[in-house]
Amino acid sequence: MDSENELNDNLNDAAEETHESFNPNSFIGTLSVAVVLCLVCSLVVSVAAVALRPIQQRNQENKMKRNVLIAAGLWDPETSTDQDIPEMFKSIETVAVNLPGRAEDAPIPGTLNEEVDLNTYNQVKAAKDPHQSIFIADEDVDDIAGIKRRETVGLAYLVNDSSGKLETVVVPIYGKGLWSTLYGYIALEADCRTVRGITFYQHGETPGLGGEVDNPKWKAQWVGKEIISADGVPDLKVTKPGNATADNQVDGLSGATITSSGVERTVRYWLGEDAYGPFLDRIREQ
Repeated sequence: MDSENELNDNLNDAAEETHESFNPNSFIGTLSVAVVLCLVCSLVVSVAAVALRPIQQRNQENKMKRNVLIAAGLWDPETSTDQDIPEMFKSIETVAVNLPGRAEDAPIPGTLNEEVDLNTYNQVKAAKDPHQSIFIADEDVDDIAGIKRRETVGLAYLVNDSSGKLETVVVPIYGKGLWSTLYGYIALEADCRTVRGITFYQHGETPGLGGEVDNPKWKAQWVGKEIISADGVPDLKVTKPGNATADNQVDGLSGATITSSGVERTVRYWLGEDAYGPFLDRIREQ
C-alpha cells in the first residue's frame, strides 16, 4: 500500500513539474502555441486546396465552354445552365491549331497539331511560357493587339449541325484595351467571314465605358457583320458611335475610344495572317 501511495505521489509531482515547466504565458509557451496553430492551419488549408482543386478545374472548364457557347449563339441566358453544357458541347469539336512560328522547322501555319493534349492544354498559360510562345513585339511583326508574346498553338472550336456539317468556327482572342487585356471569343459562320457572335469574359476596363464590351446590346450588333474580305484579309472597322453603316463596320463604345480601338485591333490580329488566318483559309478552301 505504501509503495502504491509513493508511486501516485511521484506521478503527481511529475505532473506538477510539467505544468510548472510549461507556462503558456511565457515567451516559449506563446511561441509553441503559435507554431502548433500554424501547423494545424497549414494542414487544413493544404487538405482543403487538394480537395477543392477538381471542383475549381471543373468550374474553369465550364466557364470556358459557356463562353464558347455564348459566342456561337447557342447559350440562352434565360434557360441554359451549367448542367446543360456537356450535352450542348457534344456538337462541338475542339482542335489544336499550329499558329505561325519563327523557327525554320516550325509546323505549317493553320494545320492541326495532334500532339497537344486537349484536356490539359491552357492557351493563356502557354502564351506566357517562352517554350510554348514567341515574342512578337519587334520589327518583324506588327503587334497590333499589344500582347508582346503569342502562343504557337491555339485552340479552335468547330460547331457542327445535326448532320455533321460545319456551322460555326469559334476562336479565342485577347488584346489590350485602355486599362487591361481583354480576353474573349469570336465566332464566325462556316464561310469564315461573317460574325456569328462575340463575347469577352475577362477584362479590367472602366465600368459604364470600356466595360460595356460586356453589354449584350453592343455585342448583338456584331452578328451578321462581314469582317473578313473575299481574299481572307480582316476588314473590320469599329467606328464612332452611330457611324457604322457598312457591313464590315461596328459602332464603337460611347466614351471609350481606346477600348473600342483595342477591340478592333484584337479581332484583326487574331483573324489575320499572324494568328488564325491560315487556319481559316484552309476551312474556306474545303
